[in-house]
Amino acid sequence: MPEPVATLRLGDDERAMLAGGRGAAAQRAMRIVVDAARLLGADRLVEIASAHIDGCLYHGDGGVLFAELLVADGGRVAVPTTLNVGALDLVHHGRVRLTGHEAAMAARMTRAYEALGCRPSWTCAPYQAGHRPALGQHVAWGESNAIVFCNSVLGARTARYGDFLDICCALIGRAPNVGLHRDEARRATVTIDAGGLPRALVEDEAFYPVLGAWLGRETGGAVAAIVGLPPRIEEDRLKALGAAAASTGAVGLFHVVGCTPEAPDLATAGGGAEPRARVALTTAMLRGARATLSTHPLDEGAAIDAVAIGSPHLSHDEIQRLLGLLAGRRSRVTFYACTGRHVLDALSGSEVAALAAAGIDLVVDTCVVVTPIFADGRGVVMTNSGKFAHYMKPNTGRDVVFGTLADCVESAVAGRLVRDERTWS
Repeated sequence: MPEPVATLRLGDDERAMLAGGRGAAAQRAMRIVVDAARLLGADRLVEIASAHIDGCLYHGDGGVLFAELLVADGGRVAVPTTLNVGALDLVHHGRVRLTGHEAAMAARMTRAYEALGCRPSWTCAPYQAGHRPALGQHVAWGESNAIVFCNSVLGARTARYGDFLDICCALIGRAPNVGLHRDEARRATVTIDAGGLPRALVEDEAFYPVLGAWLGRETGGAVAAIVGLPPRIEEDRLKALGAAAASTGAVGLFHVVGCTPEAPDLATAGGGAEPRARVALTTAMLRGARATLSTHPLDEGAAIDAVAIGSPHLSHDEIQRLLGLLAGRRSRVTFYACTGRHVLDALSGSEVAALAAAGIDLVVDTCVVVTPIFADGRGVVMTNSGKFAHYMKPNTGRDVVFGTLADCVESAVAGRLVRDERTWS
């Protein structure tokens, strides 16, 4: 934790909010943010351009009651604000297995956050749903993958905001000036050299979530500068890298030298300072990281029970790739594809029909590891998501096997494990 500073300086508008000048909800939010800022050692608050709320996911009645209290106090967000996944699929009723009191409270939570003026995006990938703050802008984002993408790929600035502090920042349009909001915290302290890896490995789509899983476990919350990767990397691959790194560790920012906006070269990424550590990646390191993404050592041809993809939510391009890989075939096992309503809205009727004909169950507004969607806690799930692989066993009780999207499709069609191991052998 940072050393506390002597004084948190507030501007006139901030003092007015603290005194109740903008209503009871803003006053309550301001008190919470100010107390958090003092605990974190902030010298001031920064104005934010937007927010993304993680606290809208139902984990218990307290979160619902807090949101409803803000509504009752007249709360309204002060900046454009999107919502992370909730506990309900509001498009496919009955897909989520919440019932009774829990289902009712989850529904109340969705209504409360919309009443606060939040955009009902219900996605963990707001950056692919039109919410893309500019380079250098301060924002207050929750949800681990959204945070790391915002900082790393967009070059906007957010700390790792937890539940309920995020909505408080949104209500007052301010955030504590700590962590990744500050220049010095964004400088790389570790250099990761991927230049010695085989080209075929770096071109494999599974390389990016595996690299992320390795990065999170090995560096924790440090800011790394990765050298030796291509200068142009598809956004979905950077998304997968960051999501895995934020799941296995506390990564809130990484730089890919020559690719991401704050790292035109290694010197800039490190702020001119020498890194504290340098690591040369090897294939063996990444094979080890890949192995940790499976909790069940299935042999080739062994039965699988389900496939789950889309954490972070599938982009439109990823849905198109899924359709191409299916090529008119049908899955023999339950196949969940999690995405946002912004992607569903962009799909044609014939594409939605083709997914249904292939046995693909679209999950919208939520995902399979944050709310009960699976029928029970038994069986083996295959995924191409480093984040799903990390959370599947503890959150659902099901074992998981990791592979590429192509592996997932071929396994689903066959009803048994099919993995192309050539790149990794």
